[in-house]
Amino acid sequence: MTELNITSSEANQRLNKYLMKYLDKAPSSFIYKMLRKKNITLNNKKAVGDEILEKGDCVKLFLSDETIEKFRNTQNLTKNTKIEKNQSSNCNDLIVLYQDKDIIAVHKPAGLLSQKANKDDISINEVIIDYCIANNLIDVRGSIHFKPSICNRLDRNTSGIILAGLSLHGSQYLSKILKEHSCDKYYFTIVNGIFTEKKHCKAYIIKDSEANVSDIISTLDYNNLDLSAKKNYNYIETVFEPLSSGDGYSFLKVKLITGKSHQIRAHLKHLGYPIIGDTKYGSISTNRYFRDKYKLKHHLLHAGSISFDNLTITDSLPDIFKDICKGEKININSIK
Repeated sequence: MTELNITSSEANQRLNKYLMKYLDKAPSSFIYKMLRKKNITLNNKKAVGDEILEKGDCVKLFLSDETIEKFRNTQNLTKNTKIEKNQSSNCNDLIVLYQDKDIIAVHKPAGLLSQKANKDDISINEVIIDYCIANNLIDVRGSIHFKPSICNRLDRNTSGIILAGLSLHGSQYLSKILKEHSCDKYYFTIVNGIFTEKKHCKAYIIKDSEANVSDIISTLDYNNLDLSAKKNYNYIETVFEPLSSGDGYSFLKVKLITGKSHQIRAHLKHLGYPIIGDTKYGSISTNRYFRDKYKLKHHLLHAGSISFDNLTITDSLPDIFKDICKGEKININSIK
C-alpha cells in the first residue's frame, strides 16, 4: 500500500487529475476501475474521481509495488520532480510587484524571454523559480504535481507585469481570469504620429508563424472574405487612449481586451501609428533616430497595470520611456 498526503501545492485539483499525473503511464480506464474497486481511496473512503483535493487529504493506493512501477514513468521521474537552480539567472535582481501565498507578480525587463525558446535560454520563468527556491517558497526537490510557472506571456522586448502561480490554486485562478478576460490589462507605448482621440477598435488578425509577423484587417474586409479564408483569422479588440503628445509622437494607454500575438504592435501599424523602436512593424527612419539619440534597442511597449478582484498591480515605466518623453517633450506626469 502506498499513502500519498496532499500538500498545499497539490490541493484544489480533481482526484482523477492527480492520479493521472502520479500514474502517468496508466490509462484513465485503469484509474477509474481501481477507484470503483476501492483499490484507490480518498481519506479511507470510496471515491469516484471528481472530488476536489484539499491540503491534508490522504490518498491510498492498494496496489503492488510492481503495478505502481509499471504505471509510473520512473525513467523521467528524477528529471520531472527535481527543480534545478539556474546558475546563470540572478533572482536577487527580480523586482516583485505583488506576492501572496498563491500568486506572484514580477517585472520583466525588455530583452528577457517570458519562457525558454531553447534549452539553454534563461527566461523570467526560471528567475521566478530561483527566487522561490531562495526564499523557501517551494521545496528544491519540487513535485510531480506542481511547480511555479508564468500564466501570461510578453514578447521578448516588451517589458512589464508577469503573473505566476505559487500554488496549483493560484495557477488555476490566474489561468481562469486570463482565459475569460475577467481582468483589465493596460499597456503604455509611444507611437509615431499624433493620436488625437480615444479609439475602441475591433478587427481581425492573422499570424504568419514562419515569419513571426501578424497582419490586421478591418471588420468590413473580414466580412467580405469567403468562409475558407475567414478560418485563418482571429477576432481582436483593443482600446487606444492618447495621454499626451510631443513633437510628432504620442504617448498612449492601451487596454488589451483580447490577447493575440503581436496584437498591439500590429494593430497600431494598421492604424498608421507604429510603435517607436519596433523593427518588425515600425518606421526605419524613426527607429534610427531614437537609436542614435537615445540608444534605444527595442520597441517601447510596457505592460504597466492589471486589475482583478479589487486588486490592482502596477509596474512603473522603465527609465528609457521617461528619458524619451522628457527629450521629446511628452508629458507623463500622471503616470507612475
